[in-house]
Amino acid sequence: MTKNIMIVGVGGQGSLLASRIIGNAALSAGYDVKVSEVHGMAQRGGSVVTYVRYGEKVESPVICEGEADVILSFEIMEAARWLSYLKIGGRMITSTQKINPMPVITGSCDYPEALTEKMAEKGVDLTAVDAVALAEEAGSSKAANVVLIGAMAKSCDFSKDELYEAMKACVPQKLLAINEKAFELGYNS
Repeated sequence: MTKNIMIVGVGGQGSLLASRIIGNAALSAGYDVKVSEVHGMAQRGGSVVTYVRYGEKVESPVICEGEADVILSFEIMEAARWLSYLKIGGRMITSTQKINPMPVITGSCDYPEALTEKMAEKGVDLTAVDAVALAEEAGSSKAANVVLIGAMAKSCDFSKDELYEAMKACVPQKLLAINEKAFELGYNS
């Protein structure tokens, strides 16, 4: 059976690195893996989505609405935006970070309130983590993506060690200590 992980966020949050880490963990676990990167207006702070599909034999890299087993979201409004892609019984792991999109910045609309509560009311299996604060505790706010991967490691098809080793293989050596701490903080959150 094929499993589907969507990674959603805003340009510059490290979703591409996260997809490489998860894809490498899936390969290490012996799965066939397809990774697809769907870039939005990343350079302008727009949505960025990546798909990681793994299983015995994966034919397509694309995830359709209602098919994601896990959505890993780096920004709370992106979690709400992509919620329809989560399958019934799927799991949403999100950062509580809020990044104002252009319509909010220009004042043409307000940032939606109580998004975690609204998702929980819909019966979503939701884990919300202040990933940025934990990443800053690790040494850099840019490690929030690895914090979320650490949080995901508690309940996924890969062992903590498989995800940890994949993270070590994918991050630059000079940033390894920060990312190791970020992973552990996310795992223990």
